[in-house]
Amino acid sequence: MTIQDKRQFYINRAWVDPIAPNDFPVENPATLDVLAMISLGSEADVDRAVAAARAAFDDFSRSSKDDRIALLESIRAVYKRRIGEFGDLISAEMGAPRDLAHGSQADVGIGHLDGVLDALKRMDFAEVSPNGDTLLHEAVGVCGLITPWNWPVNQIVLKVLPALAAGCTMVLKPSELTPLDAMLYAEVLEEAGVPKGVFNLVNGEGPVAGAALSRHRDVDMMSFTGSTRGGTAVSRDAAETVKRVSLELGGKSPNLIFADADVDAAVRDGVATCFQNTGQSCDAPTRMLVDRSVYDRAVAVAREAGAAQKVDVPTKPGDHIGPQVSQLQYDRVQRLIQAGIDDGATLLVGGLGKPEGFNIGHYTRPTIFADVSNDMVIAREEVFGPVLAMIPFADEDEAIAIANDTPYGLSAYVQTGDDARATRVAARLRAGMVHINGADINWGSPFGGYKMSGIGREGGTHGIHDFLEVKVVARP
Repeated sequence: MTIQDKRQFYINRAWVDPIAPNDFPVENPATLDVLAMISLGSEADVDRAVAAARAAFDDFSRSSKDDRIALLESIRAVYKRRIGEFGDLISAEMGAPRDLAHGSQADVGIGHLDGVLDALKRMDFAEVSPNGDTLLHEAVGVCGLITPWNWPVNQIVLKVLPALAAGCTMVLKPSELTPLDAMLYAEVLEEAGVPKGVFNLVNGEGPVAGAALSRHRDVDMMSFTGSTRGGTAVSRDAAETVKRVSLELGGKSPNLIFADADVDAAVRDGVATCFQNTGQSCDAPTRMLVDRSVYDRAVAVAREAGAAQKVDVPTKPGDHIGPQVSQLQYDRVQRLIQAGIDDGATLLVGGLGKPEGFNIGHYTRPTIFADVSNDMVIAREEVFGPVLAMIPFADEDEAIAIANDTPYGLSAYVQTGDDARATRVAARLRAGMVHINGADINWGSPFGGYKMSGIGREGGTHGIHDFLEVKVVARP
């Protein structure tokens, strides 16, 4: 197998060699083959990229709204033509099964773009307030963008596109585990006509390249998606220069299933949604809260659904799940499964180790625990693997109390046949997004959460505003 040489960075509309090479292999998590060799960037590489973005800012920030609309439309056309390449890369470098990689994982590059484009067309960057003052919405400046490996294109477009729409310039540091789709996206942006210096890409590790971006005095804003630990590190590093920080972090999302729902369907859908992307989604419904009157039935359905969940290689079509992204992630999931066993939860399906027949690759057994209490480790910590915790509740008030008893507040899910209850419960849940009876949020709606799930919102109008400053102009 040929190993791709991807050691260069994209700076000032050119692929350039790193100042000091620092090789890092990009692994296929299903086969453990090395796909490509990248270089991990240094502080000096970040300095060079930031300088390019700073030099481009004055001109690009003064570009017209119509020019930026045309630019986004051009990006859309190029991405649509190359979308299959993204599906292939996502499947290879993060282990997403083929249908998921070529479906939801790659499709977000179009869906989120349409949400941002629609918002940009409707936005006014100058308005007169009721008191007569003029309000100007202006680009915040040079932005550092740090993105994760689990939905790689999703998080890239949710940062790059609104930053472009706002008139910002930027430096992207993608996850070193999944850098290839980011490098492909740089090719898309160049082909679409993004001007010199507006978009720059440096690969690297968070504590080095990411920290250099966060501390940099010429970076005006940091937008980070990843773990809560990583988000706090970005916040600390950014504090010295008092730059704006937007964070999209972890979750431990509750899925409230009431007795008046279609319990069998709700449980099956809940298991499938939790396991999607091998459980590697920040908004996955990993805590299934079930009305005690139907709890035994729900447990039986969950056991059946969990046992039926297929695991297979990413190259095959189908609705199976693939491997964890890395050995580190596999080890973390194993540790948390062991914690569930140690805490006395009932293991319905799965457990420690790899599925039968998958000795090579970072594969995890789809796992469901029943009889979980909300103080157990598997109910408190974000597992980021195909692990579901089932918790019974006595009534609506207890369900809400358990749901909100978490340091996170990204998503929540409510299953009920009573519209009034759905509205009532949704209003009391401390989460940035509430999905009722399987509904998903639409393109352009704000994605983000409460508490330790982050600061700010991504997508559509709210996502663009995160990259804008407000200036008041008063006249006599």
